[in-house]
Amino acid sequence: MTTIHINGVSLEIERISGGGQPGRAPIVFLHEGLGSVAQWTTRAGNWPQAVCQACERDGVVYSRRGYGRSDPIPDVRGVNRLAPDYMHQEAWAVLPALFQTMGLQQPVLLGHSDGATIALLHASQHPVSACVVMAPHVIVESISIEGITAAQDAYLRGTLRDRLSRHHDDVDSAFWQWNDVWLSPAFRSFDIRQDCRRISAPVLAIQGREDPYGTLQQIEDIRPDHGRIEHLVLDHCGHAPHRDQSQACIERIAGFLAVCA
Repeated sequence: MTTIHINGVSLEIERISGGGQPGRAPIVFLHEGLGSVAQWTTRAGNWPQAVCQACERDGVVYSRRGYGRSDPIPDVRGVNRLAPDYMHQEAWAVLPALFQTMGLQQPVLLGHSDGATIALLHASQHPVSACVVMAPHVIVESISIEGITAAQDAYLRGTLRDRLSRHHDDVDSAFWQWNDVWLSPAFRSFDIRQDCRRISAPVLAIQGREDPYGTLQQIEDIRPDHGRIEHLVLDHCGHAPHRDQSQACIERIAGFLAVCA
């Protein structure tokens, strides 16, 4: 495991060699609300590696604070409980510091779920080469709350905690920082549609028709004022397009990025 220190926090990071061509921006993978480096690289046959090879770009995967092998958040259900703008903070404070430390300029952002939202927020204020988002959250829908409530039940009474503990040093920190903020009344008004209007980089938005956490409105409401946007709606696909329709995603992403810097 490699670590990098950002704002006094140790973050787990993994670099991917994809045979990057000169001048092609690397791909930065941004994980879901319960994700980590391990979940990107050990599930679905190291999907980030396959994407990087198909796109002939190098890549970077990292675990946000409180996830994977990155530093935990102490008292995450108390004084350090996340605020409703936690994804804004990751996009506008952590990512710029991470990119500066690593010497990354205008990378391609590829995010899933919370990571997709973070990608959109970052692209709304900082230059990137392109933005690929899978199952993003631009608003909070009733179906989102229902799905996250079900996840809480699976964590407390089912097998979810055991399954997640394989990927996180502090599984309770990982779960509750995400679950508590999403189920808080203050988060119901979360809405980044106006931020998305400021994105100038090309965007590829991917959504599964059977996603239990969001409807197609999540990608339909990404409407940049000037940037180019493409949509990919996948049948027989839930909240994880990269697992449910892995090859279809890789092929479309490779084609989309072929004309990007």
